[in-house]
Amino acid sequence: MKKIIALILAAMMLMASCAALADVPEGYPEIIEGLDFGGATIYIYDWWSNDDEAHSTRSSEPDEETALMYAYRDWLEETYNCKIVETALSDWAGNPAELANMVMNGDNSKLCLVAVAADFAGTPLANDLYMPWQIDLSGEKWNKATNDFMTKDGKVYGVHVGKTEPRSCMFFNKRVLTEAGIDPESIYDAQADGTWTWDMMLDIMEKVQRDLDNDGIYDIYGMTGSGDDLATALMFSNNAAFFDYNDQGKLVITANSQAALDALQMRKTMWENYAAPQPEGSNWDWFKDFWKQGTTAFYAGQTWQGFNPNSEMADMEDEWGAVMCPKGPNAETYLAMACDNVYGIPNVYDDETSLKIQQIYDLYTNDTPGVDSEDAWIGEKYNYTDDRAVDETYAMMREPEHSVANKTYLLGSTNDVLGSALLWGPIGSMTPAEAVESATPVWQDMLDVFNGDKTQEQVDAEHAAAEAAAAEAAAAEEVTEAAGN
Repeated sequence: MKKIIALILAAMMLMASCAALADVPEGYPEIIEGLDFGGATIYIYDWWSNDDEAHSTRSSEPDEETALMYAYRDWLEETYNCKIVETALSDWAGNPAELANMVMNGDNSKLCLVAVAADFAGTPLANDLYMPWQIDLSGEKWNKATNDFMTKDGKVYGVHVGKTEPRSCMFFNKRVLTEAGIDPESIYDAQADGTWTWDMMLDIMEKVQRDLDNDGIYDIYGMTGSGDDLATALMFSNNAAFFDYNDQGKLVITANSQAALDALQMRKTMWENYAAPQPEGSNWDWFKDFWKQGTTAFYAGQTWQGFNPNSEMADMEDEWGAVMCPKGPNAETYLAMACDNVYGIPNVYDDETSLKIQQIYDLYTNDTPGVDSEDAWIGEKYNYTDDRAVDETYAMMREPEHSVANKTYLLGSTNDVLGSALLWGPIGSMTPAEAVESATPVWQDMLDVFNGDKTQEQVDAEHAAAEAAAAEAAAAEEVTEAAGN
């Protein structure tokens, strides 16, 4: 009898399994057996969304693709007995603090993921605020540069779905180039055949830069834009970096490598010889309006400035294009920094709960079944720039082979880490090697804290002790000089 009952139960389980599989619509992912949230809500916290548990933000008359997305998400929620809500936790700068508070208080009252901007991701990584991901992240949907960026001791602690958002680029003014006898399309052609190099850009700027009225002052300049963006772009374009991990897994300074120093030297060469000078008394972003005057060939910036309706490119009278930063001699292909938002699981759950959150997030972030989303990233970009910038430059920058994790952001923002230490003074008045050497003590303190070799309190105490010793020595020297007089 027991054997018969066991066979009946096995048959019932098989039938239930077959029925569940039969309920899976065509193109939908296989059901994960045992994944059930018991009606709980999973929050995907960013800093821009405005959803709620009632899905009140849904369109009452969605188009076909949106309707398919609604249907897929409804199926997920019904199948796994949950509600999935995308909503803002705080603002751009507030999410990291909210994450830290959540972990410090052990608050696991809600199931959630918390997103932070790349330049805030170092603190969660260094202080174990995120849990390691357990699911397979080798698939194409997972951003490889972010996986690299958020890897510590061989484990990935933060993810980004989708290809890299295009960032550092060189905009160019087509009229200015044409008037100097240079076909603007030749720059795109060079990028396409692999010959768009530092030397080519220098040659173009040399031809473009001219004193039209013979008054001793240039009327047309080779470039303008952000010197900081230029330095970062050149660094990665030469297959170099300011910081990277060593063989022991420690984040270390790599700005002192020859490839990095060459990149910093090229920044000096371009900026000192071809960049328009900043007008006296002007704001730091003076170059945004200067570019619109149409007196420069290139603009060192980031691609969002070319497809943002409020950017300096939006009301540009002249036609313009955009290419990747030209290739340095140490690089085999075009390379640019990756700077994508990071999503992680707060370190407040057990491993089983964390795995469940990862699994539902994986399912939720799949492409909508039945929808071709290959070109969804383009959006309205064609409205702001020429086709080749979108089809060739932006498209290429999205691909993994052209994207490099910018590990500077593990220590902080570009301004905080590279600004006064390197880019806002030293690089202009020193050789690259001298500038990097002068910045090394500041960077080493940051690295010691990130690597866990020292606490921030220890670093602060050491600085205080050094300042006190210096003051004491200065006072003693004054006494000695006074006695000598």
